[in-house]
Amino acid sequence: MSAGPARGRAFADARSLAPVVREVFGAARRIAAVERLRGGSKKGVYRVVLDDATSAVVYLWSADEDYWDGLLPDGHDDPANPFSHASGLDLLEGATRRLAAVGARAPRLLFTDRGRGLYPADVAVAEDVRGGTLQDLLERDPAAGRRTLGRLAGALRLMHAHRAPAFGRVAWLDGGGAPTGDSCERGYLERALVNLSTAVAHDPRAAAAESALTDRLHALYAGVEPRAGLGVVHGELGPEHVLVGPDGEPVLIDVEGLLYADPEVEHCWLRMRFDAHREHYEALRDPGLDPRRLAFYRYAMHLDLVGGPLRIAAGDFPDRQWMLDVADHHLRQALAYRA
Repeated sequence: MSAGPARGRAFADARSLAPVVREVFGAARRIAAVERLRGGSKKGVYRVVLDDATSAVVYLWSADEDYWDGLLPDGHDDPANPFSHASGLDLLEGATRRLAAVGARAPRLLFTDRGRGLYPADVAVAEDVRGGTLQDLLERDPAAGRRTLGRLAGALRLMHAHRAPAFGRVAWLDGGGAPTGDSCERGYLERALVNLSTAVAHDPRAAAAESALTDRLHALYAGVEPRAGLGVVHGELGPEHVLVGPDGEPVLIDVEGLLYADPEVEHCWLRMRFDAHREHYEALRDPGLDPRRLAFYRYAMHLDLVGGPLRIAAGDFPDRQWMLDVADHHLRQALAYRA
């Protein structure tokens, strides 16, 4: 798969962020340093250090910061679509409010602006949670990491116990938007089929096995029985998406995709992300989960993690080979899948 055309991207710096800093922290404060944090593909995330050694994180939503721009499937810009592009200030605000309401949390928002007068994009300024990620803490101080894991398990129980109005994006439904009417499992089936189509178009192994992959997906879906009751689900939660607060509390990041969905969705991601350290996942395990739903969502996610990475690898994402490696790994998992 060849790389897409490179494009010039304009990123923020101390000069362009100065009006935002003055608005939030006052004219007496100056920027000492700006660091563009790596890893994001949908929005710009910047740590801004001020001249009094305090710091904050600035989120920016613009085409220059979004490596998915122009590469997404139909429906990505429909806010009613549970799998629309999980990027935007409205989504961040809605997800942050919902997490706080159920007893979990994201970084606290200090300021938001949609006016484009301070910066030519939507802007949010949030607290800078400086304890690092849970992933780093588990490696650096396993005992402290296990304590944060325990608190994360409690937060997840609160999130998953919340009774959701319908399947869909939290910010959309909480804002009064109408649900699609699809069940959670139906939504994930349709999404997996879209990503399988992407895989078939770009990888000869997927093309050769298209019928078998499709049949397995439908067979796993057919084994899922209807069920009432959805919770609040991050959707892509792993130890790198949890920051550690000052007293060890878990703080969730990349929350714009927050969904009302089956808790099994969350646990498929968690188990996958903790694959190398299953003992850490054991602290989060929920014995009440439906094994057939787990089997279906796990397979659907393998297909998602083929199609999505192949799509972004067609653009100018800087870690393109990493995305291709992700797609290769999950295609091999899907081809060899045993529930």
